[in-house]
Formats: sequence, C-alpha cells, structure tokens
Amino acid sequence: MSASKIVSLLLLLVLINISSNDINGVNAFHKVIKKMQSKSTSLEVVSHLHRTGFHFQPPRHWINDPNGPMVYKGVYHLFYQYNPKGAVWGNIVWAHSVSNDLINWEALEPAIYPSKWFDINGTWSGSATNVPGKGPVILYTGITENHTQIQNYAIPQDLSDPYLKKWIKPDDNPIVRPDHGENGSAFRDPTTAWFNKKDGYWRMLVGSKNKRRGIAYMYKSRDFKKWVKTRRPVHTRKATGMWECPDFFPVSIGKKTGLDTSYDGPNTKHVLKVSLDLTRYEYYTLGTYDTKKDRYKPDGTSPDGWDGLRLDYGNFYASKTFFDETKNRRILWGWANESDSAVEDTLKGWAGVQLIPRTVLLHSSGKQLVFWPIEEIESLRGKNVQMNNQKIEMGQRFEVQGITPAQVDVDVTFNVGSLDKAETFDASFATKPLDLCNLKGSNVTGGVGPFGLITLATSDLQEYTPVFFRVFKDATTNKPKVLMCSDAKPSTLKGDTGTDSTEKMYKPSFAGFVDVDLADGKISLRSLIDHSVVESFGAKGKTVITSRVYPTKAVGENAHLFVFNNGSQPVTVESLNAWNMQKPEKMNQGAK
Repeated sequence: MSASKIVSLLLLLVLINISSNDINGVNAFHKVIKKMQSKSTSLEVVSHLHRTGFHFQPPRHWINDPNGPMVYKGVYHLFYQYNPKGAVWGNIVWAHSVSNDLINWEALEPAIYPSKWFDINGTWSGSATNVPGKGPVILYTGITENHTQIQNYAIPQDLSDPYLKKWIKPDDNPIVRPDHGENGSAFRDPTTAWFNKKDGYWRMLVGSKNKRRGIAYMYKSRDFKKWVKTRRPVHTRKATGMWECPDFFPVSIGKKTGLDTSYDGPNTKHVLKVSLDLTRYEYYTLGTYDTKKDRYKPDGTSPDGWDGLRLDYGNFYASKTFFDETKNRRILWGWANESDSAVEDTLKGWAGVQLIPRTVLLHSSGKQLVFWPIEEIESLRGKNVQMNNQKIEMGQRFEVQGITPAQVDVDVTFNVGSLDKAETFDASFATKPLDLCNLKGSNVTGGVGPFGLITLATSDLQEYTPVFFRVFKDATTNKPKVLMCSDAKPSTLKGDTGTDSTEKMYKPSFAGFVDVDLADGKISLRSLIDHSVVESFGAKGKTVITSRVYPTKAVGENAHLFVFNNGSQPVTVESLNAWNMQKPEKMNQGAK
C-alpha cells in the first residue's frame, strides 16, 4: 500500500472515530432527506410530549441556526433557519420573529427566501448589522444555480417600521464571490460587520476551509456594497476543518458590561468563535485583534483547535451573539438540535429549539468567558421551594418536592468540605473530560463526588438524566480539578433500534472541566429543565452543558428531581432554590 493510501486510511479511521465518539450525534444538517423534507405536519397532530414550555420554537417543523439577532427601535429581532414544509433540514428560509422582552415572541413572514439566481438553491446563515444612515442590513449566504456559495445582502423596505416586516434583496447582489483560491462549496456564514473609525472601512468575516485548515476570511468595504478581501485571513488553524458560523467580537476587561462589535478602545480582548463542521461542536479563543494588520492572535491560554474552550460542552451549535445597546450587554443565542431520529422528528412534526439567551462576559481571570441566562427569564418563575443545609451521605439522594420537575429552574450551591478524599487526577485525561465522564459516571463511587442533580427522573430511576461534579486533585500542585458531566445515557428506556442514521436515537454524555479553586468548598449548579432540554451552568456559568433527552416515563407530572451524592465524602446542600417555570404568553403564534 502506498504512503498516500495509508495516510488516507488513517484519516478515514480518525473521522470514523470522531463520528462515533465526539460528534454531537447530529447529521450534517445540509444533508437533504428528500422523502422527508417536504412532509408537512398539521398543527392538530403535532406531538407535544417533549415540546418545550419556555424555550423559543415555532409551532411545528424544523429550525436550526439563529441568524442575525439584533435590536432595532427597541424591538428584539431573531432571524433563524426554518423549513416551512417539514421537520427535517431543507427548503430553508430566514424565518423572522420579534419580541419586546426576549421571552414572548410574535412570528412574522419570512424575511428572505430563495427567489433569485444568487440564492435560488438556498438562503443560508448570516448576520444582521445596523449601519448608521442605512439601517439594518442582512448579510447571508446564497446558494446559486450551480450550487456555489456566495454572500448577499438584504435591506428593509420600510426603515420606519420597528418590526421590519418586509425585506428587499437588491439586484446588485452578490457582494462577495469566492475567488480562485477559495472553496466555493465551503464559503459561508458572514459575520456581523464592524466599523473602524480610523480608516473608514467596515469589515466582516466569512467562514471557509482549505483542505482541513479552517479559515476566517476578512473583507472590508466603505459603502457596505463593494467588499474587497484583505491580504490575509484574520485567522486560520490547521486540522480543524470547515469553520461555519464564525463570530468575532470584543469583550471588556474588568467591567460587567458588553461592548458594541465596533468598539476599539482600551482594556479589551477579542473572541473568535467557530462552529466545526467536522465535529458538530464549537470552540473559541481569546486574543488580540490588530486593527492595522487585520490579524487576530490568540493569547495561547487555551488550545486553538478541537480541544479549545467551548461556549457550551453539550448539544449546542451555530451560535450567534449580538450587542444589546438597550441594556449594554452582549447576548448569545445557540441552537440545540434533536437527539432522536429524523423519522421520530417527522412523526412528531417538529425539530430543534433555540436555547435560552445568555449574557456573555469575560471572567476576571481573563482566561475564559462566563455565561448566564438573561435576567428576563426570571419573569417566568412561579412557585418556589427551598432546601437548606441538607447533608448528603454517600449513596443518598433527596427529592426536591412541591414543584413540577419537568419545567423548572433550579439553582443549588453545594459545599464539599474537605478535599482529603479527592481522587488523584490522571493527567492523560487533561484534554479528555468526556472520556473521564464516561469512565467515572454518576453511579461510580468516588472520593469527592459524584454529586449533583438527578433531573427528569422516574421515582425508581428507570429513567434519569444526572448533571454532576466530581472533584480530583492534581498530583503535582495538589490543586482541585473539577469535572462536570451531563449524562443522557440513562435518560430514556427507548433504545437504538433504528437501522440507519435517520432512525437511531443518540443518548450521549457531555463533559467539561470547571476552573474553580474550591477555597471555600463551594460550587454552584443551575439547571433550566424543560421537558426535553436540560441546560446546566456550573460555577456561575464557567462551564455550560446542554442535553436533549426523551424520557418515556419521566414526563410531565411523572418526572422527579433529586439532589444526590455517590462520593465517600459527605456533601452539603447549602442552599437550593427551585421554581416552577410558566409558559410565555406568546410563542410564535401565527407562524406558518
């Protein structure tokens, strides 16, 4: 066998291993399932068994990427990829919903849909930028007649309308085409643009790849119509594959406020986030943006690649941030696909949710971002129950009673006490939290932990989704190493009985390390539980994990919520607050 064939075979084996172990179990959503993509479901027969109560979703059919969230004339806008004809990917339009509070949403007509030669085969992801003197401008990827990916723009028909109901795609599109050095089948998802006051140019990024090198190309323009590629990409990285849905924005050092995307002042870092087409997860780096050279350089405090920091270590993809000038904050939207099969999605009539919007801040260490659900979500809180100073011995669990655990917001602070019994950390797992979580699950007794929450459970734990911590100690420094896991493997009695990838259910565990010193012995966990979604925020948002689950028995009033400890070291629930979560008054009624 030739050397080139051996290399090709090894690469194939690596990709097979990725697909079976690390990918979020989501088929590449640009894959068309022709027999299903236009199989519509009437509202009368949509299944509500696992539909969420307080997350963003249309009444039926498929959704994916949140596109161009923005605020205009005091109204929040969310554009998102939507199939108006079925519950799998295909027939994609830019759906459009508006809100006054990010909680209640009204669906409008799609903002853009395939209709012209420059997007006749698809109106794919992009962003929105509010351009002074011009108003909002949508930048999006169009798929041409020969299936080339190009970048286009759209503008509102009436700038006086705060709801921006009608959009126009001018005939002078496209604004950016792939040149001879760019891959026309991997050239998409333009970012929100930013303005450099010093040279008078707008800039944006477009995701791409060259073989297996991920690339963020940069383009600049004075008039937002004629765009020219800069001499070099803003950043690239080998062996990362296609960079989808790039996001590039500044964060403040030392302040608890967000920054406008065009901010170019002191005491800032920049964030470059990319969505990895090969692995179906995202990673980000923190670094410095040189506005003169148009180059981004990561700080080097975290890996620049597949082992990098993540916005969310679970079912979370194609995320997009925007600056909310009404409250001086940066907000993150992210999409969670279904983990059940395409067949199941078609039968139930819907697929995909947008997760609860999260604020984004730079941690005081300067080494990572922290995320927290927007404060508006607390307006949906209802009945509250509490648990305080509850000691949990090894093997014990205590039920959180008096609430509806299938639709709840729970916030708990644990105190682990002494770390003397913490297991020694095996350094070979330093970049492999998922492997460690799979090896040492919620039922594997440890020293300090596992402890945490058992969500969406039956009373006898035939079905349950544990979200938990396990504390190790570094053999060299004696410092704690904290693992956080969300494990869907025991979440449902439903098995993997399908014969192909359109029929199988995916029940993964997800994991990440939490950078805390435990000097006071305390660590917090907040989980937003919503029927088939479990969003969990460890240590006030340092590590976030989202799981999608589909219990057959632990549903509705039959679901239970517990705190537990399976470590030999007793753990104390210092405080626990749990609230029933109400449904928003409006959630996209009228959507087609």
